[in-house]
Amino acid sequence: MPLLVEPVLRRGTLRELEQPRIASEDGLVLRPWRESDAPMVQSAFGCPDIQRWHVRRLDSLDEAVEWTGQWAARWDEETSASWAVVDGNDQPLGQIGLRAISLTEASAGLSYWMTPAARGQALAARSVKALSAWAFGQIGFHRLNINHSTANTASCRVAERTNYHLEGTLRQAIKHADGWHDWHLHGLIATDHKS
Repeated sequence: MPLLVEPVLRRGTLRELEQPRIASEDGLVLRPWRESDAPMVQSAFGCPDIQRWHVRRLDSLDEAVEWTGQWAARWDEETSASWAVVDGNDQPLGQIGLRAISLTEASAGLSYWMTPAARGQALAARSVKALSAWAFGQIGFHRLNINHSTANTASCRVAERTNYHLEGTLRQAIKHADGWHDWHLHGLIATDHKS
């Protein structure tokens, strides 16, 4: 069925690029996941906070290897992407990613988590800023969203610190282990990012 609007980003916009290593102005580095990161990923998904908000756990190293390995195919499919947030020794401290990528609308949602040891350093906010700058400046995204449970105050603070505007609350929009949660919707569009 033909579209009545021209896609904002053409097919191949991501696939034709190698997934980049993104360095921010303040020295933060985001890099593609490697299989050797699997032990850290397994440990991170053992954290109750990460399980609570990301509704998943990994029970084996094989599952963690599968998790780290899935991102190359998703990049090629242009449906989602994920980067490891790394320290000066190139060791992962957390994750930042683009979810539900729409090339037609040049939009995506952001997801992020940091390991307990990496919290308190504004790494999530710094990662959001770095990935947003790349997505808007290098790729040409029109809109990025951050969605989170209204009970997830840490994620809300990250959205606020990175100038993602609170646009509304979606009632019972996401199910966590303890039941349905209302969801905050924060958004940033390319013109907001430039100002």
